[in-house]
Amino acid sequence: MPLKIYRRGPVWHYRGTIAGRRLRGSTGTTDKEVAARIVSQREAAEWKCRIDGPSAVLTFSQAAMLYRAAGKPTRFLEKIEDHWRDTLVKDITAGAIRQAALDLYPKASDATRNRQAIVPTQAIINHAAEMELCPPIRVRRFRTELNVRKPASLEWFRRFTAEASLHLAALAWFMFQTGARVSEAMAVRWDDINLTARTARIGQRKTKSERLAHLPPEAFAAVANAPRDRDRVFLYATRMAAWKAWRTAIKRAGIEVLPFHSCRHGFATTLLHKGVDPVTVAKLGGWRTPRHVLETYGHAQEDRTLTDLLSGTPLTQRGGRNAKTPRKIRAS
Repeated sequence: MPLKIYRRGPVWHYRGTIAGRRLRGSTGTTDKEVAARIVSQREAAEWKCRIDGPSAVLTFSQAAMLYRAAGKPTRFLEKIEDHWRDTLVKDITAGAIRQAALDLYPKASDATRNRQAIVPTQAIINHAAEMELCPPIRVRRFRTELNVRKPASLEWFRRFTAEASLHLAALAWFMFQTGARVSEAMAVRWDDINLTARTARIGQRKTKSERLAHLPPEAFAAVANAPRDRDRVFLYATRMAAWKAWRTAIKRAGIEVLPFHSCRHGFATTLLHKGVDPVTVAKLGGWRTPRHVLETYGHAQEDRTLTDLLSGTPLTQRGGRNAKTPRKIRAS
């Protein structure tokens, strides 16, 4: 039966069956004429969807609502939703997405355009594609220069924590020795800590999952000595509050200014240089793939004499006080 309109209070609603699908809802208007037009358009859209497929009527705003309802990341969505609005997804091309990135962020870097426009737009469309509502789309990113971030070393941490407050030192050791991001570390609560087992449960913002991290000596001591007068383990409620104290401690220590993420970076790089394989590092630090660990955190070591290892020379015999002097060969 076709859709019929009826009043519920001052607002007109509709119900009925179109193309074998039962529909009901609100028109959102108190004007009967406007309500009738809205229902007519809804009927036409349903028949078009039935005959031409769902991609014929799927708008970007509808695809974005499905994406949000699935619990996907919502950062950067508002601008692209306002840009595309009710544009049919089938009419959005890869070239149009690249141009939208330029229009939305005219003064930004190409890296920002990729991250804040191209990536979320493609993610919304491809999520709808997974639901078989439209074809998937591939968009070429803007070319960017590789920004090599510097990992924090153990020596850097020792100098930093010597000048940091107990609260800040605890946060730093925790991030460095568990690989937690600063937002993940600040969200850790006492219910997530098991001091007997020396573990911390860390919620992973990017993957919407959690992992159980081991607490090495410095991180364990920092957590064990933290005050229990609040739900969260670490003092800082916001990233900016922690950053202000972070910069002050760096200035006092007279060391290079490194961001919070250098802790996670140092976690991966240090383990890789200690010989831990990328698969294990990815699992310990909560990365999705070993490939990401290698490409992002696999910095080459500068020591050319590492090739001595090819001759079976133990590390303890390469240079320094433990190095063995080659035995002289007598001439015959």
